[in-house]
Amino acid sequence: MRTLLSSLAAVIAMTAPASAAPTIGQPAPAFTATDAQGRVHRLADFRGRTVVLEWHNPECPFVKKFYDGGAMQKLQADARAKGIVWLTINSGAPGKQGHMTAEQALAYVKAQGLASTAYIPDPTGAIGRLYDARTTPHMFVIDPQGTLVYAGAIDDTPTANPADVARARNLVTAALADVAAGRPVATPTSRPYGCSVKY
Repeated sequence: MRTLLSSLAAVIAMTAPASAAPTIGQPAPAFTATDAQGRVHRLADFRGRTVVLEWHNPECPFVKKFYDGGAMQKLQADARAKGIVWLTINSGAPGKQGHMTAEQALAYVKAQGLASTAYIPDPTGAIGRLYDARTTPHMFVIDPQGTLVYAGAIDDTPTANPADVARARNLVTAALADVAAGRPVATPTSRPYGCSVKY
């Protein structure tokens, strides 16, 4: 009986609909979100500009790898100086690691010197599930036409060691350079690494 139930559960799991991941080369999933300052952002409002989505958890060691030494803040600032929109999204659920209220997020942004366009709490995980965000960080690049052109890791060195940032190939920077030059993104996907998103 136990074997029959196990087999039935496996069949149900295989046939149950899964949330589809967004597809490279297709329009990026649309969303509307309120940032930690109470400002509303619609992805559609950024049409004509390149957009970076960065999934974030302040307690994740893989996130700290990029923030503690200022590497992520520099990436954000450099991108914004080129007119790129950079949205930092926290899909941690209340009671889970990394979750922050809007007030806590604002304090964190100030203390860490974030240079992203906006910090967006996503406590229900709606945006995270829309993009099938799996790790922190998990990165997405959307071109000015609204097409998803990159999804995956921030770089090619999947460790939590800050010393590895300088020697790694930053895949987001490379994707942004390709978009700016009007070229197809050479590496449009990669396996994201980091802490699991705490939905």
